[in-house]
Amino acid sequence: MRNIELLVPASSLEVLKVAVIFGADAVYIGGEVFGLRAKAKNFSMEEMAEGIKFAHDHNVKVYVTANILAHNYDLDGVRQYFKELNEMKPDRPDALIISDPGVFMIAKEVCPEIERHVSTQANNTNYGTYQFWYGQGASRVVSARELSLKEIKEIRANIPDDLEIETFIHGAMCISYSGRCLLSNYFTGRDANKGACTHPCRWKYAVVEEKRPGEYLPVYENERGTYIFNSKDLCMIEHIPDLIDAGIDSYKIEGRMKTALYVATVARTYRKAINDYLESPDKYKENMPWYLDQISNCTYRQFTTGFFYGKPSEEAQIYDNNTYCKEYTYLGIIGEQNAEGLYRIEQRNKFSVGEQIEVMKPNGDNIEVTVRRITDEDGKDVESAPHPKQVLYIDLGIELDMYDIIRRKEEDSSIQLQ
Repeated sequence: MRNIELLVPASSLEVLKVAVIFGADAVYIGGEVFGLRAKAKNFSMEEMAEGIKFAHDHNVKVYVTANILAHNYDLDGVRQYFKELNEMKPDRPDALIISDPGVFMIAKEVCPEIERHVSTQANNTNYGTYQFWYGQGASRVVSARELSLKEIKEIRANIPDDLEIETFIHGAMCISYSGRCLLSNYFTGRDANKGACTHPCRWKYAVVEEKRPGEYLPVYENERGTYIFNSKDLCMIEHIPDLIDAGIDSYKIEGRMKTALYVATVARTYRKAINDYLESPDKYKENMPWYLDQISNCTYRQFTTGFFYGKPSEEAQIYDNNTYCKEYTYLGIIGEQNAEGLYRIEQRNKFSVGEQIEVMKPNGDNIEVTVRRITDEDGKDVESAPHPKQVLYIDLGIELDMYDIIRRKEEDSSIQLQ
């Protein structure tokens, strides 16, 4: 059995710390340039340095995305960026995630001591491609989303033992081939392959016949509209044994645009599932209801196993709806205590004194509590805080730890897709 890495996304320094505390073996992040999540907050060089040090202090690795498909005018900037990353000693990134061969060769020249991982954007669908990238010095290749477990297992059997396979196992699925989408550029001029995707696969569509302009013919429609490109979310929590059998080294969670609550929920659930299976397959089976309950506590579209068991049917893959399922609302992350023993948080959504909420802990505990007291930064008591990201100090009646997450269970568990 190969060593298993749980690889978790982080959109910001705060989320990176949550990912580390809630069970990640490695975290992947984007800098302010050359990544495929231009709308994410992303990391300044100073934040990146702090995040990498925090992760390394907890024996967690950090990978930096530089996976755009570069144009001529990008290359000088890429070279300078890699030089800056290489100078972040002693805590440099552990690897760069790259899709473009030109960018790969610059990394090989400028920062040869930083490992190079080949992004899913490079369309890695066969063992010959894996062997090619290994010959160029890659230490890991990310499998294309279109591969079945059978195909991945065959790749594993035909590549060197020290070449690692990374595979997405949870999160949003792009409708395009390995994410190489042209729709966004065509409709809006925003290039998905440069990080600026407008997610047109989530829009409503109809068919117009050439000789009947203006007459919209429905493709397939429910009361909310037509979503012929809109995929369900990937979830492999019930199939850890099959992932292990396929020889996958790194189990990757999608979500560099997600909240700390989402990241903590998914990381904690997969961490426990993997650990339970490695300890005892029977324990893994017994705890399956807990995993399924917990994984549904964050925002998702409905679940599918994607292409892992062969090409999915339309019913298994396409989501004919424009709502997310949302069980919990993210309220904040616990920080330091003040002199009064109250805990600092930066509020993410409104809550009030007397309200019942939940504390989510890295070890799997979910503790129901009542908000006893809230003060503002000046120590003035308030009933609630109306302003997002307002700094508060709270008393929940129990001892808390830094990076515990507070959340509220919602009655209405659906929200509109954005």
